[in-house]
Amino acid sequence: MKKEEKILLTPEGFLALEEELADLKENQRPKVIVAIKEARALGDLSENAEYDTAKNEQARIEARIKELQYRIEHSIVMEGSKNSVSVGSTVVIEYVDDNEEETYKIVGSLEADPFENKISNESPIGKAIFGHHVGEIVDVESPNGSYKIEIKKIA
Repeated sequence: MKKEEKILLTPEGFLALEEELADLKENQRPKVIVAIKEARALGDLSENAEYDTAKNEQARIEARIKELQYRIEHSIVMEGSKNSVSVGSTVVIEYVDDNEEETYKIVGSLEADPFENKISNESPIGKAIFGHHVGEIVDVESPNGSYKIEIKKIA
């Protein structure tokens, strides 16, 4: 028996999945069905590029719907905590060696976006600070070596 996968998401991440699923079902799926019908009306399907394109788009949409449904069914929505670092927490950390502060939102791996300062709970920093409290100094093991950070604030 395969172990059930659990996907950690913030409430915002879960809502984004639900919105994308609704858009695919309510808007994109009906549009591609119309495109297939119109392409069929053009005649010979063996040499019909419009039909092939519409069928490929339909396959892409159906695969994405299936993927989103799986993710939603296997999601655990995490609200975050102000007491200790968890998925959904916004954390201010200070790099001990250079006194530089950064603010990160800890998210599940599906929501990670380093350009938005959203880091995964599976990233080196995410792993290191997960479950820790304000004032604690933790070691971060990264591919470039280890370093220390202090947790300044959890929101």
